[in-house]
Amino acid sequence: MDSIFTRTSVRSFEDREVEREKIDKILDAAFASPTAKNQQPWEFFVVTNKEVLQKLGEVSPYAGPAKNAPAAIVIAYKKEGLPVPEKAQIDCAIATENIWLECDALGLGGVMLGIAPEQERMENVAKAINLPDHLLAFTVFPFGYPKNKKPQKNRRDESKIHFIE
Repeated sequence: MDSIFTRTSVRSFEDREVEREKIDKILDAAFASPTAKNQQPWEFFVVTNKEVLQKLGEVSPYAGPAKNAPAAIVIAYKKEGLPVPEKAQIDCAIATENIWLECDALGLGGVMLGIAPEQERMENVAKAINLPDHLLAFTVFPFGYPKNKKPQKNRRDESKIHFIE
């Protein structure tokens, strides 16, 4: 579980492809995520096409890291047919964390781009990858081999810990 303590946001990447075997391991980690009522609301779109990565880099003011990433995963979720649709974004957030931790474990890095619940950003992502109508964009996770990786800071704050005994 070292990745919990070594994972950082990586926004710049080496000009180097990510091996398919590593992408498959990352996807396995995503599918291993728990979900409310096991609804598994997600679909994962792996993007390596440079033109599409450029488009993803323009979906919001903070999406620039996608432009120079060798790959990105767009996480989307079903609009309908879920037992607890109000939990779909939480489920996708958990899957994103699993993706992030597996990236770190594999010597890769990435960053979660804030897309949902901002409607304009969600629509921009949908257009960039031609997302099917039955899905909504949750986030974009550009990833690759980090150009620079700083150590994670210890964020423990004793003032925010409360024991009720």
